[in-house]
Amino acid sequence: MTSVSRPPDERVLSRAALLERWGRPRQGRLVFTNGVFDLLHAGHIEYLFAARALGDALVVGLNSDASVRRLKGPDRPVNPAEDRALVLAGIGCVDAVCVFDEDTPRELIAALLPDVLVKGADYRIEDVVGRAEVEAAGGTVRTVPLRPGRSTTSTIERILRTERNR
Repeated sequence: MTSVSRPPDERVLSRAALLERWGRPRQGRLVFTNGVFDLLHAGHIEYLFAARALGDALVVGLNSDASVRRLKGPDRPVNPAEDRALVLAGIGCVDAVCVFDEDTPRELIAALLPDVLVKGADYRIEDVVGRAEVEAAGGTVRTVPLRPGRSTTSTIERILRTERNR
């Protein structure tokens, strides 16, 4: 089921291509997670590998630039979606990346219906977007631990403090 031997640019898929490749019916256990993944750090890597360990393939839904701006403000993202997608697709545990423009990945999740929907342990399972759709289709929702003190927001804050103190 895995496609990690394919070049990263071949693992960044449109929604239609994602559904064609990873939609139901499928073999194996498909894991899905989503996020902004701006300024990739060790916490992201640990999280993605933990998510991938829950199944046979990992699909990452990636917020578009417009979606990130709506959610995090006009100064984000730091890196454009095209770059963030390619970097994610280059990580060995990621089988596919799909950029979505909505504020949440609910529509993408409802179309894909992964076997396992994963978020970080800072979420309560009952609050995970897409939970109802995944569970109704027989899937499960899981949370995985996050590395304390690692976040893109805290990294940006440290950079800005350093710049102000120069």
